[in-house]
Amino acid sequence: MSSRRAFLKSGAIAAFGISFGGVLGFVARAAQQFQATQLFKKNKILICIFQRGAMDGLMAVTPFNDPYLKEARPGLFMSAAKSEKVSLIDLDGNFGLHPSMASFEPLFKLNQLAIVHGIGSPNNSRSHFDAQDYMESGTPFKKSTDSGWLNRAAGLLAIHESPFHAVSLTSSLPRSLYGNFPSIAINNLADFKISSKQAQVNLNATAKSFEDLYDETTNQLIKNTGKETFEAVELLSKINLKKYQPKSGVIYPNSNLGNALKQIAQLIKSEVGLEIGFAESSGWDTHFNQGTFNGTFARNVGDLSNSITAFWNDLGDDLKENVVVMTMTEFGRTVKQNGTNGTDHGRASCNFILGTNLHGGKVYGDIKPLSIENLEDGRDLPVTTDFRSVFNEVAQKHLNIKNTNQLFPDWNGRNLDLF
Repeated sequence: MSSRRAFLKSGAIAAFGISFGGVLGFVARAAQQFQATQLFKKNKILICIFQRGAMDGLMAVTPFNDPYLKEARPGLFMSAAKSEKVSLIDLDGNFGLHPSMASFEPLFKLNQLAIVHGIGSPNNSRSHFDAQDYMESGTPFKKSTDSGWLNRAAGLLAIHESPFHAVSLTSSLPRSLYGNFPSIAINNLADFKISSKQAQVNLNATAKSFEDLYDETTNQLIKNTGKETFEAVELLSKINLKKYQPKSGVIYPNSNLGNALKQIAQLIKSEVGLEIGFAESSGWDTHFNQGTFNGTFARNVGDLSNSITAFWNDLGDDLKENVVVMTMTEFGRTVKQNGTNGTDHGRASCNFILGTNLHGGKVYGDIKPLSIENLEDGRDLPVTTDFRSVFNEVAQKHLNIKNTNQLFPDWNGRNLDLF
C-alpha cells in the first residue's frame, strides 16, 4: 500500500480514463493473472485509425491518367509527370500517392502496404454522424445496434484477461468499442481520469492517494466497481511512461495521432496484453481551400503517413509480424471541386492496411473512368468495395476470428484476398 501511495503522490499519474462496461471483477482477475506477462508476447494485434471528417481518397491516391478527374478538378488535380517540380508518387502507372505521403512509398515497395480504393458503406448517407456510426457499429442499415464491431471482436478474442486488451487512445470511448466487453479509453497514459457514460470523477492524485479519493466519491457507479478496479493503475505503473525512447532513428510527429501511436507502441512493447488499439485523426472535412501539394490536406496526409510509419518502424521486425494497422474514414469527397477550391461530401474513399503478411504493393478496387455516367448520383466515386469485406478479412486472417457473422450480421459478401 505504501509503495502505491508513494507512486501516486509522485505526480507521475494525474488522471485515469476507463470506460466501465462489465468491469466488475474483470480487472481484479486480470491483475491476479498479470504476473504471467509471457502469455501476451505473441498476441495478434490490430490497430485501427479513424480519419474523422471524410478523407478525399481521390487526392490521397489519385488515378492520374483519368482525363475526367483532371477536368473536374482544375485547381486540385496533381500530376505524376517527372517534369513537374512536385509530383505524385507513381505507384503502378495508374495511381499516384500524394507527395506528402512519401514515407509510405518504401512500405508499398516492400509489399507491406496495401491500398483499397473505392471503399465505403453501402448506406449512401452523407451525414458524418450517421456514416461514422454505421461504419463503427459494422451494421450500415441498423441504427439500433448498441455495440461496435471492435468491441465484439475483442469479446471473441478474449483468451487472456487483461484490462488493456482493448484500448482507445482518445478522450472518450469511440463508437467502435461500445459494448459488453470491457474497453478502456485513455487520452494520455501519463494522465488518468476515471469516467463513464453516467458520471465522471476527476481525481487529483498529486494531492491525495487514489484510495482516499476513491473513498470520498459519492458516485455509486464508481463505488460498485470495487477498489480492485484501481489495480489497472498498478499495471501501468510498471511502465516508465515519461522516459520512453522510441527505436533509434524513429521520430513521431508532435500531433494527436503521432502521440497516440507512440503510446500504443509503448503498450505493445510493455506486453500488457493489448490486442485491439484505436486512435483518431481529424480535420478531413475539406470543404474549402483544400490545397494540393501544400495546405490543409497535405498537412493531414503527411501527419497520417508519418505517424503510422514512425509507429511501424518503432515496433521492430519481431513485433511487426503480429501487428496490422488499418485506417478507415466514413466516406469520400465529390469528384468535382466546389467553388471554394474544396470538395464536398461524397461516397467512396480509400484506406490503407499495413502488415507483413499482406499481398501488399498493390492498389485494390474497381475504379472506372470518372465520366459522369460512371459516377454515383452523377457526382461521386461509387462504392465498389463494401468496408465490411476489408474489416471482415482483417478479423479472419489476422485476428483468427472464425465466427465473423457476429461481427457483421446480415452481411455475406466476399473478402478481397489481401492476406
